[in-house]
Amino acid sequence: MKRIAGLNKTWLMAGAAAVVLLGGAGLYVLNSQPKAAPAEAAEDRLADEGAEAAEEGVVELSAAQIEAVGIAVVAVGGGGGGEVRLSGRVEPMVDARAAVAAAVAGRVERVLVAPGQAVRAGQALAVLVSGDAAALRADADAAQATAVAAQQAHRREEDLANQGVVARRDAELAHAQALGAEAAARAARARSAAAGSPDAMGRLRIASPISGVVASVQVGPGGFAAQGAVIVEITNPAHVEMVFSAPPVVAAHVRAGSRIRVTTALGEVDGVVTGVATGGELESGAVVIRARPSGGVLPPAGSAVTGTVLTGAEVGGVTVPSEAVQTVEGASVVFVRTETGFRAVPVLVGRQASGRTEIVRGLTGAERIAGANAFLLKAELAKGEAGHGH
Repeated sequence: MKRIAGLNKTWLMAGAAAVVLLGGAGLYVLNSQPKAAPAEAAEDRLADEGAEAAEEGVVELSAAQIEAVGIAVVAVGGGGGGEVRLSGRVEPMVDARAAVAAAVAGRVERVLVAPGQAVRAGQALAVLVSGDAAALRADADAAQATAVAAQQAHRREEDLANQGVVARRDAELAHAQALGAEAAARAARARSAAAGSPDAMGRLRIASPISGVVASVQVGPGGFAAQGAVIVEITNPAHVEMVFSAPPVVAAHVRAGSRIRVTTALGEVDGVVTGVATGGELESGAVVIRARPSGGVLPPAGSAVTGTVLTGAEVGGVTVPSEAVQTVEGASVVFVRTETGFRAVPVLVGRQASGRTEIVRGLTGAERIAGANAFLLKAELAKGEAGHGH
């Protein structure tokens, strides 16, 4: 027998039985089982190759790993169509500006805010003392007293009518007078509330109708504010929108809900068209298109922006972010999210517009796919295939 320096690993994994003899020269092994048949080895090799083929196009990643590498998982969008480039600017929304005025004339007793200060809706901005406001409060109080007296008189007339002391007609007349007095009291209270609900001395608080930042203060303590004069101007820098001017022909292709990709000084922003006003600028005949951001941050009001809006969207079409489409072995694929990671799905692409690519065939529209950094999955897939090739 020949001396063997080590044990064959293949024999150990196959469960081969061995007879071990001890000798002065060392360890000797006698194999009692023949090697696997060539046909069985070929079957095992084919099974391994089939398992590898079943995993082609699949990249297994956990949710934590997906988040760690920065792969964005997004939903497939609808639509398709062309694009139109527009120029515009950032403007405050209609409800983002307020010029707070005095409802009645009066003397400014205190100013409670300063330019640049943040305020909330309903917060007091200034305190006025007004003779007109005092008169409104007095009218409201007097009307309320009259209404109370009329109600009491009605109750007395009802009691007397029930006892037969007075005619029922007198009780009905008292009831009508009570209703009239109550209506007059409500009107007086409404006038007082519209003036700012002054107290008995005619002192009232001017409140902010919106939340925002104080842009300017037009009065100072001791000054006089005329009825309708602006006291404080408030703006909300967070409530801004994008306003574009476009040729009239664009109005036939752009509608509310159309997607728009906007380039600003801070980067690119996704947006949605909120309205299209034909004849908005009568002199030039241009169409005014308004849009709000759906992702990203807009620069301050007054900043110039450029936008690319999708037109002619197709009902039932499917689009994906252009960065989601990758080329693998000469074919366009999209990585669809699965329970264990992603699976490369071959697709047929169509037109591209505003950073999105139309998918003609390959997706149903209900999938969730890899968007930003999808190229990392392509690289991982290529790495796995290179390993299989060796």
